[in-house]
Amino acid sequence: MWSLQLRMWFLVTLLFGIIYALIVVVGKAFLHTGTFSFYLILSLVMMLIQYMMGPKIVEWSMRVKYIKRQDNPRLFQMVEALSMRANIPMPRIGIAQMDIPNAFAFGRSIKDGRVCVTEGIVRLLDDEELKAVLGHELSHLKNRDVLTITLLSVIPMVMYHIAWQFLFYGRRRDSRGGNTLLIGLAAFLFYFITNLLVLYASRIREYFADRGSVLLGNQPKALASSLYKLAYGSARLKPEALKQSEGLKAFFINDPSRGRKEVLELSQLDLDKNGSIDSSELELLRKSDIRLGIGDRMMELLSTHPNMLKRIKKLSQYRA
Repeated sequence: MWSLQLRMWFLVTLLFGIIYALIVVVGKAFLHTGTFSFYLILSLVMMLIQYMMGPKIVEWSMRVKYIKRQDNPRLFQMVEALSMRANIPMPRIGIAQMDIPNAFAFGRSIKDGRVCVTEGIVRLLDDEELKAVLGHELSHLKNRDVLTITLLSVIPMVMYHIAWQFLFYGRRRDSRGGNTLLIGLAAFLFYFITNLLVLYASRIREYFADRGSVLLGNQPKALASSLYKLAYGSARLKPEALKQSEGLKAFFINDPSRGRKEVLELSQLDLDKNGSIDSSELELLRKSDIRLGIGDRMMELLSTHPNMLKRIKKLSQYRA
């Protein structure tokens, strides 16, 4: 099996090829000139802009406010202890001013790591569950997948706006309607392809981060319970609140928009109906056989996160 880093950098290389192809199409259609070196340099410049601007875009979109130790000693101490255990530099800690209960990590490198929790998650989880979630996010930094997912996530958004611009507005202002239509269709195709790449990258990195949280000493049942509670917390939100996560779901530990469905699936595991998943319930899942239907498989293919039952089934096989 490929390592996580190898797979993620393969996807970045593939992404670079797609960016290059789009730039060539646009350049040939409008500039009618340009050499291989010109388009290569232009593509590299775009990747550099993504690298520099990616974290800022995430901060603006998530409304992140960074904190110091005195602002939240409990949270700061948890991240500090887990960072030492993971043997990584202490990341910046932020609070995202969002009701959606969740957490995420991002940054340009492991030295530029930022770990953030939303206002909603702090009120929802107990200390053991919150530590398991933070361990998951710090594992993203340790695995060095935050840079690649940041790079990958920006591109579909850019492609979508290019497609929208050329398909619906470009033809009104440009007499060469055929060219703008072609570019718009090409951008939409690239949007679909790059979005699938982001979804695949997001799913595989979640499995690695779940395992990483357990390797940092967190109990599998604590992470399983936190995922259950986060799904329940998302299911209670109004659709307007969930729209805050659109386009940024790949950063979260779970997909808020799937909360209602996931609560129905995970409530089957909660045999005593106490709102959490204990060791015995997790062990029962480990011994069970899970088979997804075609509909669930297609939904997973188009999702930022693995199917929740499959994910917790995998989690049940780990030992702290």
